Parts: sequence; structure tokens; C-alpha cells
Amino acid sequence: MDNKAIANILYETADLLEIDAADSFRIRSYRNAAQAIENLSEPIRDLISEPKKVLAIPGIGKGMLLNLQELFREGSLGIQTELLKKYHPSMLQLLKIQGLGPKTIALIWSAYQVSDVDGVEKLAREGKIRELPRMGEKHEQKLLKAIEDYRRISGRFLIDAAEIEAKKLTDYLAKLPGIDKITPAGSLRRGRETVGDLDILVTGAACCSEAERQKAVQYIAQYPSLMSVIAQGDNKISFQVRNGMQVDVRLLPPESFGAAMQYFTGSKAHNVALRQRALKMGYTLNEYSLADLKTEKPVAGKTEEEIYAKLNLDYIPPELRENLGEIDAAANHTLPKLIALEDLQGDVHMHTVETDGRNTIEEMAEAAKERGYKYMAITDHSKNLAFANGLDDKRAVAHIQKIREANERIGGIKIFAGIEVDILADGDLDLSDDVLAQMDLVIASVHSVFNQEPAKMTERLLKAIGNPNTSIIGHPTGRLQLRRDAYHFDMDAILAAAAKHKVAMELNSYPDRLDLNDVHLRQAKQRGVKVVINTDSHHTSHLEKIRYGVLQARRAWLTRDDVLNTMPAEKFARAMKHDWN
Repeated sequence: MDNKAIANILYETADLLEIDAADSFRIRSYRNAAQAIENLSEPIRDLISEPKKVLAIPGIGKGMLLNLQELFREGSLGIQTELLKKYHPSMLQLLKIQGLGPKTIALIWSAYQVSDVDGVEKLAREGKIRELPRMGEKHEQKLLKAIEDYRRISGRFLIDAAEIEAKKLTDYLAKLPGIDKITPAGSLRRGRETVGDLDILVTGAACCSEAERQKAVQYIAQYPSLMSVIAQGDNKISFQVRNGMQVDVRLLPPESFGAAMQYFTGSKAHNVALRQRALKMGYTLNEYSLADLKTEKPVAGKTEEEIYAKLNLDYIPPELRENLGEIDAAANHTLPKLIALEDLQGDVHMHTVETDGRNTIEEMAEAAKERGYKYMAITDHSKNLAFANGLDDKRAVAHIQKIREANERIGGIKIFAGIEVDILADGDLDLSDDVLAQMDLVIASVHSVFNQEPAKMTERLLKAIGNPNTSIIGHPTGRLQLRRDAYHFDMDAILAAAAKHKVAMELNSYPDRLDLNDVHLRQAKQRGVKVVINTDSHHTSHLEKIRYGVLQARRAWLTRDDVLNTMPAEKFARAMKHDWN
């Protein structure tokens, strides 16, 4: 058994323990050990006879050492064997379905001995799930919808998950001698909100000869997270990693790297339009080069920039390559100067220990300062979010005072006092107008009753926008990517009202939201509605996720003029009171 096989056993054991309702610390210990072994540079089997060396590996304690010794001695792990007898491995898929937690899965198994997605769906359609304790018809219908969603989104990954996998693989490839460039392409490079598979392009001396490429492919095949090889050639290897993501690594000569980067970045629609333009100009364009149509002699290919220039186009940023008018704009020199991360002067949606955050006002402020922000806002929850310890009027007023005092103490950054107030089912806001009027800014968000009819939800949002205290509508569609669809309402009506009342729309940068999406952001821009890019941070480490929001804004053709938190502090403060000039 190699490191990969051992890690897989530990990962699977952790999942089975979770179904078995085991202690969370115990579950985590198996996952930590699996990750540690997966990333070891030497085989764990060579260390097992020296316990001190095994215990020196971060994530492996004495209990896990005993498990590993048993695994090598017996050829199997007793706890895993026991759990596999009790629960079929197909149960692990059920954990990926929204609303199916370990306790419910165990309940279904106990009653019906069903352990797979198809079987659970059949039970729900036959009305048998509602017969279980704490279940009902409504829960059954939600489960059927969740299974439908699971099948629809299976194989999609959030952008941050794809980015993490790309970083791990890039770090691994960088250790291979003769590699100059390692660049993700595809939908990740275009900043798509979810990613189906990962394209990694590699160039350098290790990619030039067939012998060197074969060595590189063999090296890639030893990647610790690789679970199975799908296809392998002399300059490409496709494989699946542990989380199910497919990865395609291509080894390219330097003279073709730009052409391959352009081709494999996509989108397909952009590439088709670009190839048609090339043909009209007497060229052919493919992943190897831009070449003369008659002589087949390459005229560009080393960089993307020279390909676009040869086609008489300004360079088109990857985020815009969706065939939505970018080629004509590049030909006419009218591409916008897209917003950049450094344009943002503040982040104004973050939570603290006062509600469901993990850091204090001071800690959030210091983290914001380290990012170079000129201002920030503390926007803890209101009382309707009881599970988040939301603020009532009295606590909200006291919290304003705490924020004001922190602003006086901490130099180098302006700390605005704000709130993320719930939009209740009837459109009222969750705190009194007198208290909300004391805030520097008010983010109004829907956090409950998502299933209202579209007309009712529209009316609800319109009422919130019409409240003179509302500065921003937070995560406006309420979606949770790969988990919960957006609620339905009349977006045109909402944007028209937002423009009228000078209420901004939030672009929530957290990867599982990215709300508004790029289509709605373009609508907002066309309507003259301003956007605020925020992180919705609940920890200092979340502040860095702002980059995903910027990517989304760039995909929507937004410039710094479209985004209010590119403004200086004083001007931004006025914008929060409906003065966008």
C-alpha cells in the first residue's frame, strides 16, 4: 500500500464515522492523518518501524500510530472493516445531498436498509420517508429536490476549491526540473463561479523533447492527490483527484504556449468567433499557433498578446472571453478598463464576536488595515437571526458605541458603524427606524422565508429598498452555489427601484454566494445601479476572498466607477446615504 491508498482508507473511515455519529474530534483526527500522509514525500511504510518518526509527522498522534501499525500488520483497519459491514460504501454519496445529514442517513438505513441515492429517491417517491420520525411530506419533497440538484450539479466545484487544487498541483509541478511556467487555463482562469474540470498548462525545457515529456508525465502520475489516471499520452495526462475533480495537464513547447493558453482558456464561443476573424484575415488559429492560411507558417503563438495584436485586436482579459461583444470592442479600442483589486478602498460587510463572527472589532480592523484599506464597516446581524445571536435595538445601540470607540482608538483606518438587518417576510426591517438611522450604513438582507411567490418576494424587496435607512441590498438573490437556488423575483423591478432610491446592490464575494452573478451585475450596470463588493467576512482570514468578487465584477465589465467602495471614505459615507454623485 502506498501513501495514497493509506490516506484513502483513513478518509473513508472518517466519512463512515461521521455517518455513525462518532465524536467530531475522532473524525477530524482521521482526516488530519490522511492529509498528512497524502502529502508525505517519502512512503509511510518506510517509517512505520520507527514510531518516533511517525509521531513527528504533524497530524499523527499515538492513537493514529496504533491504527497505522495495525493496517500494515493485518492488511486492513479493523474500525473501517467494522463500519463497512454496518454501512455500505455507497452511503458516502448521500452525505453530499443537501439536507441529508449523518443522523438522517442512519435513520433511513435503520428503517429500510437503503444506502444509495437511487434507493433514497425511490423511498421518497413512494412516500416512505415521511413515515420516519421527525420527517413529513414537506421534508420528503425537499429531499427529492435536493437529489435533483445533486444530480444536476454533480461534477461542479466552487471557484475557491478549484483554485486550491490548482495551487497544490502547481507547487508539486514546480519541483520538476526544467519547468518555466505553470498556468491554470479554462473556466478557472476566466473567473467562472464554478468549475467543471481543471486545465493546467506547463512549459519549459522539460516539455521540449519526447523523452523529457515522458519523464514529466511519469512525475505527474505520482501526484499524491491523484486517485486514477483517465488518459495518458506523451504530452498530456488526465486524471481524477480525491474530491472527484478531473485535471488535464498539458506539456507545451515555449513557442506554442500563448496559442495553447488562448485556446484552452476559452470560452468555446469566444474561440469560434476569434477563429472566424482569423480566417477572414488569411490566418488559421489553433492551440499550436496563429499561422498563415496559405503557407501554414506560424506568425504568432508564443504569447496571447501577440496573437490578439496580429488579429488587430486589443488584448482581451480572460474574464471577458464569453463572446458577449468583447471582440468588437477590442477591434474598436473600446474595451473598458476593468476594476482591479487595488481599486477597492474598503470592505463594508463583516461580522464580529458580537453575533456569529470569530474575531473582535479590533482584530477585524487590524486585518483590514493590513490589506491597505482606508475604511471598513462592522455589520453584525439583527435579532431575527436568533441562531447567530442577532442584535435587538438595545444591543445594536450599544454596539454602535463600541464601534465608534474602536474607531477613535485605532488609527489608520475609518471604521463605519453598520448592521446587516434582516428583511422580514412582509418587507419590514428587523430593527426600528430610529436605531437604523444612527448607522453609517445599513445592509438589508433576506435570511428566511425563501419560498415566497415571485410577486410576494418582489414586493418584499421593494419595501426594503423604499426604507430610507437602507444603503445596500445584501446578497440579493439569496443563492448558495451548488446548495440552494436563488429565490425568484422581478429583477428589473428591483433594479429600477434601486436606481430610483440610490440603494446599492451587493456583490457578495464569498465563493459559495458570488451574489449578484455576472449576468445580474451587467443588468445593474445598464440600469445605472451602483455595486458594493464585500466579503461578508466572519473571520479575519475571509477578507482575502474579496478577489473572487472582483473577478465576478470583471466578468460583468464593471469599472471602478460602477463600484461605490472604490470611493474615498468621505464620499463613500455620502453614498451610503443615497448621494452617489
